Amino acid sequence: MTEDLSHISSSAEDSMAKAISHLEAELVKVRAGKATPQMLDGIMVDYYGNPTQLNQIANVNSVDARTLTIQPWEKNMLQPIERAIIASNIGINPQNDGVMIRMFLPPLTEERRKELVKKCNGEAEQSKVAIRSIRRDAIEQIKKLQKNGLSEDAAKDAEAEVQVLTDKYIATIEKQLLFKEKEIMAI
Repeated sequence: MTEDLSHISSSAEDSMAKAISHLEAELVKVRAGKATPQMLDGIMVDYYGNPTQLNQIANVNSVDARTLTIQPWEKNMLQPIERAIIASNIGINPQNDGVMIRMFLPPLTEERRKELVKKCNGEAEQSKVAIRSIRRDAIEQIKKLQKNGLSEDAAKDAEAEVQVLTDKYIATIEKQLLFKEKEIMAI
């Protein structure tokens, strides 16, 4: 029985860690005034009929704080890359000069900064919901074990352990959200 409890606990912790890493990946995509190549992660380009990630068919670099350059490995990929960036709706217009694509990030207005903070809050809330869902599933598994003969004290201890994990990961979400808000609101 204790082996089952430790499996439930470690499984819940792994799932919660995945939820945190997903949140980190989503927060990186939200631009905070600086141009980073990670902003374009997840953009899929039609590469000869196959959807392929942008960073697998081109070099993406940040020239300065407000400029990204995309140098495709094949010149004929300029148009599909440009179309994919426009279709991704990230709010930045690509400029194609026939050799590479440049993207100039406009300075963030106060209103846009507040929108980005709201978007980050939404992502954080989704992560919190995922963490709570993982906690609920773990507690349900513990209750099933209790019905199958696990002592009440062991079940309560296991539930408390899962709750401690939940609190720890939700605090991590709050910390990351606070950091991202400061980054976005800094002028």
